[in-house]
Amino acid sequence: MGSLPRRQRVAAYAVILRERGGRVEILLSRLAPRVSRSELWTLPGGGVDHGEDPRDALIREVHEETGLAATVGDRARVYSAHMPRSPRDGQLVDAHAIRLVYEGWVAPDSPRPRVLEVDGSTVEAAWRPLDDVLSGAVPVASVVTEALVDHRPFRLQRVAAYALVTRGGADAGHDGPEELLLTRLSPRAAHPGRWTLPGGGVDHGEHPAIALAREVEEECGLPCRVGELVGVHDTHFSGTAPSGRIEDYHGVHLVYAAAVADGHPRVLEQDGTTDAVAWVPVGDIDAGAVDVLDLVRWARARSATARTEGDRA
Repeated sequence: MGSLPRRQRVAAYAVILRERGGRVEILLSRLAPRVSRSELWTLPGGGVDHGEDPRDALIREVHEETGLAATVGDRARVYSAHMPRSPRDGQLVDAHAIRLVYEGWVAPDSPRPRVLEVDGSTVEAAWRPLDDVLSGAVPVASVVTEALVDHRPFRLQRVAAYALVTRGGADAGHDGPEELLLTRLSPRAAHPGRWTLPGGGVDHGEHPAIALAREVEEECGLPCRVGELVGVHDTHFSGTAPSGRIEDYHGVHLVYAAAVADGHPRVLEQDGTTDAVAWVPVGDIDAGAVDVLDLVRWARARSATARTEGDRA
């Protein structure tokens, strides 16, 4: 018996995850009955056309199979599957599949996935619980299992500068109780609705103090005078970035004592991660009446410790 026809195919796929209600879900496509007689789910993606960039091919395929606009990372893992006797278009072939698997993500407000292509290789698109996929409750193709074994969340380390700005209390220049200038995180931020210190990311080549003055004016609408460094705070967590990408995030925060000019604070930046700014009574923060990030409590405690040590000196 002669050898079977050889068929080599290069395809690109995406691991697209999201977080909903405290659980992680993965975007999958269900193979059509003509491809798999039993229920079988796979990663969205497909064949790379001759002369087509694999990432462009993947974005196209994800849209055709799910109706969603995906963003694709720069790096891929390569998987190879040799199937010596595989049915293709009504005949047996010696098939070799080369699969490029990228990380992908979609915007948090993306619509419900739905198949756009007609008479394609997939008939349904859906977010499935990752735990159900890993446990075997959702039947998946081997490429899904292989890709999830190797998948690691994108790691991002970000340096930011924040301002500890107070008024009132022991400050003889203002009457009333001690207040702290805080900004509220918008729906675009990782912790929407919570309050934090004004500030933000340090651009490449930018001095942190200059970055802080710029950020405070954008978020509070008031010129800022940056003082001494209070301390360095950091946080490490996994969560969904404003882009929709699940990240292993490490934030390094440089906290400075600062003062702002007189005036009513107001947010100047548009469509940013801040949607409100206010002078908040310290008593409300201590009582838990205002939901603040750990950074706020840490900065206050650090500043109080520094003042105590200074008095002793």
